[in-house]
Order: sequence, then C-alpha cells, then structure tokens
Amino acid sequence: MTGYADDLALAHLLADRADAISTARFRALDLRVEAKPDLTPVSDADTAVEREIRALLAEHRPADGLLGEEYGEEYDEGQASDPSGRRWIVDPIDGTKNFVRGVPVWATLIALLDAGRPVVGVVSAPALGRRWWASHGDGAYAGPGPAAGERIGVSAVRRLADASFCYSSLTGWERAGRLDAMLDLMRDAWRSRAYGDFYGYMLLAEGALDVMVEPELSLWDVAALVPIVTEAGGTITDLAGRPAPAGDPGTDSSTVATNGALHADILARLDQPAER
Repeated sequence: MTGYADDLALAHLLADRADAISTARFRALDLRVEAKPDLTPVSDADTAVEREIRALLAEHRPADGLLGEEYGEEYDEGQASDPSGRRWIVDPIDGTKNFVRGVPVWATLIALLDAGRPVVGVVSAPALGRRWWASHGDGAYAGPGPAAGERIGVSAVRRLADASFCYSSLTGWERAGRLDAMLDLMRDAWRSRAYGDFYGYMLLAEGALDVMVEPELSLWDVAALVPIVTEAGGTITDLAGRPAPAGDPGTDSSTVATNGALHADILARLDQPAER
C-alpha cells in the first residue's frame, strides 16, 4: 500500500457511517424533501449524512479542507483557503432524485484531493449492496465492503461498434449544442444505455461498459470517481481532454470517461457542437 492507506481506511469508515444513516431513511414514509435554489431536491438524509461526515473529519483530519455539496467549503482556521493542500470532497447522496423516488441507484461519494489531485475515492451504494474504492497507486476494487473486495479493471474493447456507451441524459447535451454528436455516437455504438449518476462510471471501471459521458458535473460529483476509474485502467477527462476534475473548482465541467482505448475517438466525435 502507498501513503494513502490510512486515508482510504478513514474513507471507508465515513462510508460505513453514511450508509447507516441513508439506509435508515431510504423509502421512509416521513422523509423530508425540499427544493434547493437550483430546483434540485435535497432530503433530510442528504443533510444528515454530510453532517456526520463533517463531524468525523473534524475529529480525525482537523487540518484538512472539506467541500460538501450541502454545506459548502470548510477549512481549519490556520489553513489557507486554497485548493493546493489536502481537501476532502463529499457528495452525501449522489442520485437524490432516485433516492426520494425509491430507486435504489444512489451512493455516497467521498474523495480526498492532495494538491488538487484526487488520490482516494470511495463510492458506497448500500441499497445495491455494492461499494467501489481506490487510492493512488494501489488499484481499484469493488465488493460489499473492504473486507470482501476484488480488484476490478476496464474492458479491452477498441472499437465503438463493439462498445457499450453510457450517458446520464440527452437534455444537457442538447443545451451544450452537442445533441447531434451524441445521437451519432449512440447510433454507431454496439449498445447505449442511460444508467446515470455514479453508476455508469463504476460499471466502466468494472469493464461492464466502455464509455460514460456527462455534459456538466460539479466537483463533488466527479472527484471520488477519478481514482476508481484511473486505477482500474481507464481515462477520465473533460471535453478538452484535460484530466478530471478540470477547470475552476467552483464551476461545472463536462466529463468523458472511457476504457482508455476509445478515449481519443470519443473526444473527437463529441467535439462537434451544432451550428447556431
């Protein structure tokens, strides 16, 4: 194991505590759901999970920075507020729309960034009985938990005609002016499905599909995915080919993840915005 073994162990502890909270609230008759300013839903489970993770990180890593989807940025009083140090990134429930409707495809996403680079990632989906994790240099794993994980790796598919192509939805690509390019990709691929959220990236890391694309993601949506995809042998960038997470941490970014062999082809095909 490399120098992030203790951080990965802590991330698993955070995920265990998150799973206990979210599982208890999943399909609860008294689940409280509100709309955020951007009109996306937030449940009492989202906020409870993030509060628990924040409390644990304050106990175990008080000098590290923290960015969570629900409560924003937090730094130790003596730490400079910049992304160059160690910073934990938390999405308490990725797939809240699924969560509030009783669809079991949702997960807690936990990442550690060191000097801006994602070096630890844990994705825990308790309703699926599945967890994925990785730390820099140590490979990617999946299973019901760290005591029963198996190493995973991306596929060896080299042609789009043989590839399983995954995306979240088409509306975002339409807003980005790339709907025609997306439809062409779907037509040329062996198979296309919209699994959405974290799940497509984890299936990619396992080799069950070959491409996953989204037009806009926040840092907390993508940070935990990066170590898992890359340690499994895949490639994950934005549309410009910059390693994810790319761009200003405060803005959304496009994300293209592949098994590596297909990456250049997918980027070239998506780099075709429609004429206005």
